[in-house]
Formats: sequence, structure tokens, C-alpha cells
Amino acid sequence: MKYYIIAGEASGDLHGSHLINEIKKKDPTAQIRCWGGDKMKDAGGELVMHYRDIDYMGFTEVLMNLRRILKNLKFCKEDVQRYKPDALILIDYPGFNLRMAKWAKQHSLKVIYYISPQVWAWKSSRVKTMKACIDKMFVILPFEKDYFRSKWSWDVEFVGHPLAGIIREFRERYHSGQQPGLHAVEGTIDNTVSNIIALLPGSRKSEISKKLPAMLEVSRHFPNYQFVIAEAPSIEHEYYVKFAQPYSNVRTVIDQTYPLLLKAKAAMVTSGTATLETALFDVPEVVCYKGSFLSYQIGKRLVKVKFISLINLIMDKLVVKELIQNNLTVDNLRNELTELLGNQERINAIKKDYAELKKLLGEESNAASRVADSIVNYLS
Repeated sequence: MKYYIIAGEASGDLHGSHLINEIKKKDPTAQIRCWGGDKMKDAGGELVMHYRDIDYMGFTEVLMNLRRILKNLKFCKEDVQRYKPDALILIDYPGFNLRMAKWAKQHSLKVIYYISPQVWAWKSSRVKTMKACIDKMFVILPFEKDYFRSKWSWDVEFVGHPLAGIIREFRERYHSGQQPGLHAVEGTIDNTVSNIIALLPGSRKSEISKKLPAMLEVSRHFPNYQFVIAEAPSIEHEYYVKFAQPYSNVRTVIDQTYPLLLKAKAAMVTSGTATLETALFDVPEVVCYKGSFLSYQIGKRLVKVKFISLINLIMDKLVVKELIQNNLTVDNLRNELTELLGNQERINAIKKDYAELKKLLGEESNAASRVADSIVNYLS
């Protein structure tokens, strides 16, 4: 069968790559054309568009690039029509993918959605369109199945969070002796001691420029620790150099986020998928968010959730500290990092909550395998 998969950001590329691998196991004749990134390409997808060319974050950023977004939508529709897939598989990325879902349904294509838009946080009005356009919906957060059933009378399929299985398998490989060492782009990293602080500033230049300077300035207050930046593979190394150069105890690594989190004693993490990844590695963290003034003011009025991090949302309580907008300061980061490194009672409480989080996410499941099974059986 022929599959057309659309992912629009780094996390979608990761989950899309695992889905491609699993589809190929269930359907050896599968032909897969995709929008995504290097991981989906390496998994065997024919890459049409890289996410770095279509990934825009925030209200103002979307408005500034609206013409390009509309041009990409037009091209995508034409490409899907030429390819004539048996199914269009959409991974998260709702601003773009929900438009594609509506169009695809009008053209009698099977529409499958993996990783639901967070309509429980904002834009719940989208659900009516989603129900009408999506043939099969897979959700990855434990409360989403009940949300769609109780509020919208829509039966969706909970498959567990894909990161839970991915990280469990990665840790098993590590403990079996395949120990990944950290290799800095420049300089060296001491892999033998537990004094590494991970910096995960995001995968977009717009978010990195707003958060990374404060994260780096904190390193001056912890001279005995190595601060290691996880570079996004889609962004050139030179972009990070201009931020990191003044700091003697800062290093960078490329595409080594998981090995870094295995070694880290604490982390400063941009809100998003990375906060969950950090928790699944049992690393105490502080969550960082800072957007443009206009995007933040609009979002604050539209998004109706108690927390911004997935950890706190899923657990429905404050497990990890969130430093948002004007609260994201060097002093606040330094104070929180001091707690995460030295307050054993706090550290134990965080790790206890992390253990409960893993159970809720279905740590023993393989989400991509379950989704691939369901898709192939559905189409057959």
C-alpha cells in the first residue's frame, strides 16, 4: 500500500520514523512518501519537504510567514493528488495538518491522525471538524481518550506515549553495555563524573535566542559543573557558538540528546516534548518558556490550562518548576538549579512522581507498533 505521512517538527520526525519502521514490518510492500526530517528519511520514507522549512512557532511568527505557509499547503495538496496514497497519515502539527485533513476528506482520501492536537487546551471548536474529517484518531496522553468520549462522544484509540517505549528501549541498550559516550563539537566532555547539566533550549532559532542566553549565564554560578547544550540537528553549529563562546564550562553536542540526559544530573528545558523526555530519563528539571510579547499575551488569553509542561498537565499537579516569560531570569534559574542539585528531599519527590508518570504513559507499550498494526489492518 501507499502511505503519505506529514510531520512538521522535530518531535514529529522522531515519531514518524518509528512509525515508518513499524509499517514496513507489517506491510513489506509499503511505499511511503513524507514531509518530516532526516530520521523519517533514514527510516525509508521518500522525503518531500524538511520540517526546518515549514516549522513556525507563535502567533506573530505564523502571521509573518502566512504567504509561505499557504504556498506549502497548495504544493502539498498537489503532491498528494499526484501520489494517490491509500491513506494520509498526519502527525501532530495541527495548524497545517487539520487543513490537509479537511481537504483530503473532500477528495475521498482515508485520513489517519497520530498524536492529537491539544484541543483540550485551546481551540476545542476544532473537534467538530476533526470528527468529520478524520477516519481514525490515535491519542498518546492518558486523559485524552476520556476527554473525546465524554465531551464529544468520539471513540479514539489510546496507544500510550511513543516516547515511553522509545526511551525504555534506549536505556535497555545502554545498560546492556552499549554505552554511548558524549562527544563535544569543540573541546572535551568528562564522561566519567556526574557533574553535567543539560541545556535543552529547543529546536527553533526563535525559541533558542530567547531562552539560551539566560540558561548559559547561570553556568557562571556553577563553575564545577559542565553545562552541555543539546544542539538541534536542523540548526547550524555556528548559531550556537555565538551564544556559548564566552563561557568556559559550556560545551555543545549534536544529535546526542538521549546520551546527554543519561549523564545529566539536572536540566534546564524548553517547554514541549523535551520536558517529557527529560522526565523519562529521571533527570530533575526546570521548565523554561519565553515567547515574543505579542504571542505570549495572545496565548495567555486563549490557552486554558493550569500548566505549560506535559509533566505537570498529565500528573495534574506541580511536579517540576515552570519559569514563564518574565519569570525566566538568571536568578530564578540559579535558585531552582541549586535546589535540583542539593535538596535531596526535593529530588526524591520529583523522581517518585516521575515513576508514576511512566505508568500513566504506558512505559511497557510500543505505541508506534500498535499504531502501525491498527493502520494496516484498517486499510486491509
